[in-house]
Amino acid sequence: MRRLSVLSVLYALSVPGILAAQRPLDHDAYEIWRTIDDEVLSRDGRWVAYALTLERGDPELRVRATGDTTEFVVERGREPAFSPDGRFVVFDIKPNVDSVRAAKRAKAKPADLPKDSLGILDLTTGDVTRVARVRSFRVPEDAGAWVAYHLERVVAADPDSTMGDTTAVVDADTTVKPKKDSDVGTTLVLRDLRSGIEHRYDNVADYRFADDGSRLALTLSSRMGDEDGVVVLSLGDEVDVLRVAAGRGDYTSPRFDDAGRQLAFLTDRDEAENEHPKYALYAWRAGSDDARRVAAVGSDGMPSGWTVSERRDPTFSDNGERIYFGTAPWVEPAPEDSTLEEDRVTVDIWHWRDAALQPEQLLQADGERHRNYLAVVHLDRERVVQLAQLDMREVRLNDGNADVVIGESEMPYRIERSWDFPTYRDLYAVDVRTGDRRLMAERAQGRGFVSPNGRYVLWYDRDVNAWMTRPTDGGPAVNASAGIPFPLYDEEHDRPFPAAPYGWESWTSDSRWVVIYDRYDVWAIDPRGREAPRNVTEGAGRREHLRFRYVVLDREQRSIPTNEPMLLSAFDERDKRAGFYRDRFRGSDEPEQLVFSAHRYSRPAMAADGEMLLYTRQSVAEFPNLWVADLDFARAHLVTNANPQQSEYRWATVELIEWRSDNGTPLQGLLYTPDDFDPSRQYPMMVYFYERSSQNLHTHYPPFAHRSVIRPTFYASRGYIIFIPDIVYRTGYPGQSALDAVIPGMHEVLRRGYVDPERIGVQGHSWGGYQIAYMVTRTNIFRAAAGGAPVANMTSAYGGIRWGSGRSRMFQYERTQSRIGGSLWEYPLRYIENSPVFWADRVETPLLMMHNDHDTAVPWEQGIEMFVALRRLGLAAAVPQAS
Repeated sequence: MRRLSVLSVLYALSVPGILAAQRPLDHDAYEIWRTIDDEVLSRDGRWVAYALTLERGDPELRVRATGDTTEFVVERGREPAFSPDGRFVVFDIKPNVDSVRAAKRAKAKPADLPKDSLGILDLTTGDVTRVARVRSFRVPEDAGAWVAYHLERVVAADPDSTMGDTTAVVDADTTVKPKKDSDVGTTLVLRDLRSGIEHRYDNVADYRFADDGSRLALTLSSRMGDEDGVVVLSLGDEVDVLRVAAGRGDYTSPRFDDAGRQLAFLTDRDEAENEHPKYALYAWRAGSDDARRVAAVGSDGMPSGWTVSERRDPTFSDNGERIYFGTAPWVEPAPEDSTLEEDRVTVDIWHWRDAALQPEQLLQADGERHRNYLAVVHLDRERVVQLAQLDMREVRLNDGNADVVIGESEMPYRIERSWDFPTYRDLYAVDVRTGDRRLMAERAQGRGFVSPNGRYVLWYDRDVNAWMTRPTDGGPAVNASAGIPFPLYDEEHDRPFPAAPYGWESWTSDSRWVVIYDRYDVWAIDPRGREAPRNVTEGAGRREHLRFRYVVLDREQRSIPTNEPMLLSAFDERDKRAGFYRDRFRGSDEPEQLVFSAHRYSRPAMAADGEMLLYTRQSVAEFPNLWVADLDFARAHLVTNANPQQSEYRWATVELIEWRSDNGTPLQGLLYTPDDFDPSRQYPMMVYFYERSSQNLHTHYPPFAHRSVIRPTFYASRGYIIFIPDIVYRTGYPGQSALDAVIPGMHEVLRRGYVDPERIGVQGHSWGGYQIAYMVTRTNIFRAAAGGAPVANMTSAYGGIRWGSGRSRMFQYERTQSRIGGSLWEYPLRYIENSPVFWADRVETPLLMMHNDHDTAVPWEQGIEMFVALRRLGLAAAVPQAS
């Protein structure tokens, strides 16, 4: 589906005069601007691979050395993966975009469309091996020079071939129905990357490497079922094949433990003769010839009437002593309905006591039918323990070896979700060994987190604005953050529900401390409540207005080590500079600055076996290219140049400006000007807003066709000034709050003398579109306005449905973005006052609205209400034409 842009409707406001040396951005630029995707570092940090992609066009894979200028380029490459030794890059090769489009125009069947290929790049030689029609590939995570790739199905040329047979005799007593094509596996190839030797295996449905590359598990599905089963390949100088399970049936979800010595999988082979067979969980251990069944209907501890669910992949605990898997009550599938289509009647019955409205129920019906509940089997006892329950459907694992996990239940509060926010939930500590649960907190407005040792549960209590902890073996809740003299909640929160906390990062690895945040600094709190909270960053954040946050570099890390240096991101709230600091959990030294500049930085990724960081850096003029650096951010250097053509175009500069709203609130905003800005001239100005945007001072905006959200660099390139103000809201008066913030900010800009007051346009989308629709009923300051998907009538929208989720819209108006602060019956005048349609007779500004009937957030009827009101009043304006 094409994205439509309405950027051109306000070109009539632009000024003549284009620099001869550079040209302005235009819509053709969308086709040539590239983005960086799929970036990944080799384990040793010596190479980085990434894809350059176009909005409509073929991608390009690049593999660049981080220590010199060596680079390899492969057309149409995507999704690269390094071999663990860093010598090879395995990647997907996409079919030519034009070929795919041509085949679709020719109405080719899906099986006949051009397919992906596999590429293997040898970094020692630059040679590329290509394999056609590959549906997927995998390489081991940590070790081994192997790749496994799964081939596409071979399509039979003769539609009357034996592939269409409906029955076949397997033996004298059994007549077996062949499987559908989609259920039959295809060929998998295991390739030794160093030698190039390949091994082929037929009928493979799924496959999985052990992380250390020592083994590869295959599940097999053959047309007649005679080859069905699970095979484990032991990978060394020779490939040893061991069939650990066999028999007609479905085998799925093979998963190894961390050591690569155990395998878990699901299969329905034990009931394959039944029309609706049930699944079982099997486990295999190295040294054994066969896998054994460890959980199934009737297993010790399995709830009566429940079965293993094939909808959740099994996972091992870190120590390999447990397998977590899904269960569900068994529901016999309904018999096939033979009613003729024209005789079928579908009836949706709405009941006021339903926890969810019918639209939400219908959207979630498939998910509910496939809902499963976490269980665990203890391998030493081969006993199942059911963890999640019908009335506590969510159980989350933290550390894979913990004896206690967190359970959460929203069930008692589901009806309230229609109008209240945030959603309430009860928090439980669940014993993994027995399934017993203990209530930790009722009506919590956030999630709970269990310590690595399983002894404490942590949550944030919005009623008292404190981090609470409670022992999982009993005892009262403790305010663990008591003694911190600064707010732990969002101080800029302006919505009518309790403010969220600034957040927490993790427990320390010894469960001794919890790392949390205030607005600026990092704190450690004692879950026992005995020791006073400690400011890890020594108050430097608050003193310097720097927002410090812990950066996780190790993707396997689940808790914070206390004896290693900490990398912190830093953001200056005043001038929006950013960068990174180093600190230590223990000690009294203040954070040490590593890099800090007028840029925006991404979260760095660290090479698994090295000390190389990969990150992006951007500013209004600097595209977020990839950079590499060591852990000190020393010797940082650029490794990509995705869009060198940017230098051929006029661009933008940006500054941070400040003013006060009409009610005296200090505000900031962004002012973009053309890069050849001349303050002695007068320019047209575009205004755009949503809520707060000043934090995006150093964000880069490449040319991109969006809905109704403007790209400030695009407009500046064409000779506009762009003003993006922050807005702070008062409960009950969102429209007036926007007016009180935006108009004084515009006057601050106009006071400078270089904006033509007769050529000011405004554009925004969704919430921004609503605010524009409101403003044009109160002011004539804009020459023209473009509002995308505006809410025009809060009284009618209040009782509507958010079709994307199926939920009532009430919560949005009472508690969240619309900020009315109560129901339609409590504050009817607020709903009317904030609804543009009731004031449509005051509109004098030409208003362009864009909406569509697939909008799942704002019903397009809202746009219709405003349009027909203006039409009735004779105020509907023609669309301005492009110059």
